[in-house]
Amino acid sequence: MPICVTDVTYTYQPGTPFAATALRGVNLTISEGEFLGLSGHTGSGKSTLIQHFNGLLRPTEGQVSVDGVDTANRNNRKAIRQKVGLVFQYPEHQLFEETVAKDVAFGPRNLALSEAEIEERVQEALTMVGLDPAKYAPRSPFDLSGGEMRRVAIAGVLAMNPSYLILDEPTAGLDPRGRNEILGHVARLHKELGLTVVLVSHSMEDVARLVDRLVIMHRGQVAADGKPRELFGEPERLKELGLGIPQVTELMRRIAAKYPGVRPDVLTVKEAAAELLRYLGRQADA
Repeated sequence: MPICVTDVTYTYQPGTPFAATALRGVNLTISEGEFLGLSGHTGSGKSTLIQHFNGLLRPTEGQVSVDGVDTANRNNRKAIRQKVGLVFQYPEHQLFEETVAKDVAFGPRNLALSEAEIEERVQEALTMVGLDPAKYAPRSPFDLSGGEMRRVAIAGVLAMNPSYLILDEPTAGLDPRGRNEILGHVARLHKELGLTVVLVSHSMEDVARLVDRLVIMHRGQVAADGKPRELFGEPERLKELGLGIPQVTELMRRIAAKYPGVRPDVLTVKEAAAELLRYLGRQADA
């Protein structure tokens, strides 16, 4: 079953001189098994929206439900937060235990599981993010690299066995290697475990190569919703929304303008290389 957002409006500090409306009549359905990208310029409402998915925020108006369960009902919060795993920006700032194992076990321990079940979940979660439990479980999380700390934080969410994984800029501040490792593991989790993934990102390159569907927020509303290839075919519209298109897509659009027959709707470097080889091969045969 899906995450359903129905006519949701959210206002911070309502009824005060500081009231600010962050979401305005948002409607969105995220289907089971989807890999959805959520983008938009700073202040567009992305982070506010995803905090409604597990009940951290409750709508001022409208309703959010997960698998038919209303997230605003306090009685549902424990169940909702087990279903929806939310990873904030810089999640490593939330690490606090003396060992990696204890940090990853924190959530499951609050579920009153047996020690054997907790240990199993810790082992599985660390393995999911590419960290060898035997090597990393006894270590201090604060002795790890930035990318490793980020993966430990994600493992802590995965240890809760969520059905939905929500990631808010999971690669922010990482070097290219750490970035690729995190995104590679997220893609694998989606493919192998069937997790429903929502990836909040400013990077059109990341969105282009990973997600099945892209939702763009603008001024607290859903401004665009579709397949990345379709949306990146309208660069002027994206520019109006404060976004660009992947660099390789822009390059191929320019090449296609000079050389008819070249496909402009290319999303990745791999696709671009294949398209140029195809075009050159066809020219050689002409």
